[in-house]
Amino acid sequence: MNEVTPKSKMATHSSKLKFRLDERIPSTMRAVVYRAIDDVRLETVPVPRIGPGELLVKIATCGICGTDLKKIHMGSHSAPRIFGHEMAGIVAEVGAGVTNFVVGDRVMVYHHVPCGHCYYCRKNTPAQCEHYKKVGSTAGFEPSGGGFAEYIRVMDWIASEGGVVRIPDDVPFEQAAFIEPLNTVLKGVKLLNLADDETVLVIGQGPIGLMHAALAARAGAKVLTSDLFAERHNLASRFGLKNPIYADRENVVERVFAETDGRGADAVILCVGGNALIRTAMAAARPGGKVMLFAQTQHGEATFDPAAVCVDEKALIGSYSSSFAFLDEVTDLSFGGYRNGFDLTQLISHRFPLEEAAKAIEIASNPGPGSMKIMMEPIAGAGAE
Repeated sequence: MNEVTPKSKMATHSSKLKFRLDERIPSTMRAVVYRAIDDVRLETVPVPRIGPGELLVKIATCGICGTDLKKIHMGSHSAPRIFGHEMAGIVAEVGAGVTNFVVGDRVMVYHHVPCGHCYYCRKNTPAQCEHYKKVGSTAGFEPSGGGFAEYIRVMDWIASEGGVVRIPDDVPFEQAAFIEPLNTVLKGVKLLNLADDETVLVIGQGPIGLMHAALAARAGAKVLTSDLFAERHNLASRFGLKNPIYADRENVVERVFAETDGRGADAVILCVGGNALIRTAMAAARPGGKVMLFAQTQHGEATFDPAAVCVDEKALIGSYSSSFAFLDEVTDLSFGGYRNGFDLTQLISHRFPLEEAAKAIEIASNPGPGSMKIMMEPIAGAGAE
């Protein structure tokens, strides 16, 4: 396993390796290609060619997201594809007409951009925008992000409509790679409209759950965090989260009621996939409270008490993907936060080269006490620069 530190400690970006552009762009590159359900392979593929208005970006680092894992394990997308969308790197080539970026710029790339004017955008649900659903970055094959490769092609509408963010020199690529998932989290927290006299329960303290808890705390709410693993609670404490619930030995609902004078939480954020904990989340919410599903990205069926919604007036809501309404805020939060203690690279437990993609996906798919965010880096140590 290609860990930077022992499992007992979260990895740090201590490498001094300088990530530089090649003198010339090669004709082929390495990429992790999805070929079938649970079948990803390291292959040599052509470096994407770009057109007018487009960018070619050399990838320094790319996080493995739960949606990547869902696609790999569930077969929801046709093969072949190259996944990966939590990515950052260096502009290696610019297409004709590009004036806002130059070769050598350090950037992170969103793979979706909303149109900003359709019905769904006007109703503040940009993830439902048809333009947003188009994937605008690729390392080859059907556009699917492409971050699990050495280079990606960034299409013209992504490059021109705010989907490429320049990274300051003093911020590591890995911190910038969190901008897209941090945006999704900020969107969800804002949807709850939290007040400073409210209590929030966040179920699950993986990377997404921990970021939800940290942002809810920054909004002024009292935050309770629930997880099975003490190691995750220890990490959460570095972000100022001081109210852990050890779900392996505590009754989560009883603890929430004890912390809220018997009312229940004003808001519950469910950051664990699957539906088994929806009932727990509903039970932990106070009458008139909110339960937000954030990890339930698979269609299916789930059961809960409908009277909890009707009679107890609990609101069951969802939040999915990012919002460009918060683009500047989340960028400032990431870059400014890195300089002022909000260092998201602390969430990284493992870094793998492309050659060890199978190991990376296995660990990401089976989270344990010593695993948090898993990164793939085409050049070892590049993302930490």
